[in-house]
Amino acid sequence: MITHGNEIKLFAGNSNRPLAEAIAKKLNTELGGIDVGQFSDGEISVHIDETVRGRDLFIIQSTSAPVNDNLMELLIMIDAARRASAGRITAVIPYFGYARQDRKARSRDPITAKLVADLITAAGADRVLTMDLHAAQIQGFFNIPLDHLLGGPTLYSYFKSKKIVDENFVVVSPDIGSVSRARNVASKLNCPMAIIDKRRPKANVMEVMNIIGDIDGKKCLMVDDMIDTAGTICQGAQALADHGAKEVYACCTHAVLSGPAIERLAASPIKELAILNTIDLPPEKMLDKFKVISVADIFAAAIENVYLDKPMSKIYD
Repeated sequence: MITHGNEIKLFAGNSNRPLAEAIAKKLNTELGGIDVGQFSDGEISVHIDETVRGRDLFIIQSTSAPVNDNLMELLIMIDAARRASAGRITAVIPYFGYARQDRKARSRDPITAKLVADLITAAGADRVLTMDLHAAQIQGFFNIPLDHLLGGPTLYSYFKSKKIVDENFVVVSPDIGSVSRARNVASKLNCPMAIIDKRRPKANVMEVMNIIGDIDGKKCLMVDDMIDTAGTICQGAQALADHGAKEVYACCTHAVLSGPAIERLAASPIKELAILNTIDLPPEKMLDKFKVISVADIFAAAIENVYLDKPMSKIYD
């Protein structure tokens, strides 16, 4: 795809090597040599094994669990590249951790997403490339260019290809915050939408109130940007089943899947959960009902467009 690959370098930390390798393969290149490990006291150790002077660098690293280790790996890799006289450094962050701490929910709370943005900029990144930020306003936290990719087109294309979308298909938003995302998917699939109205008495605890829209006898697709402890998506799926839904599907961009998520999803009425591979899931977190879809194509196209200074608007065509 890239014809002058001697000027571009792709590097990856330890958070999601399979995705990084898939992106490199799509770009007809290989990941650059870099040693990312730890000293005996737990400090992150980084050494770039080849020259990067004047090169266009793309450092691929999701800041998923272990979040702090992966974030520090990213920051130190950026610093190492800057001190090695790299020409331009793009931080490719398929999953941006700390994105849910985007505002002061209570007095004396930090805005950690802004702090992380400042750290990435201070480390020496010239640009950030990420996908489906939990809150769109995080784009404004950066004082450097940020390209915000969308996972929705990949997900709705998958369900469209399954031939299950018909007059009895409904896209469901699991909460008010995901209405815009669900509306976009419903529009692309040309089907109606429903909303689960819920009340959350405390963190990670969700009480379903009612369902807005007709889902009786329907095939329902719940759309969200991320699934963490899976409380929201599983209780929502159960509410749909209790209200007469014929089949329940779900999809998300970021499968965080922490705490009791796997047990909850295994026991839920969700027939299939489609997830993107922005986070590398270990085998012990995989269920038969999971369908993992690669975003290597999108990130490879985006990296090429950044490299060649081309617009991003056509990469979903």
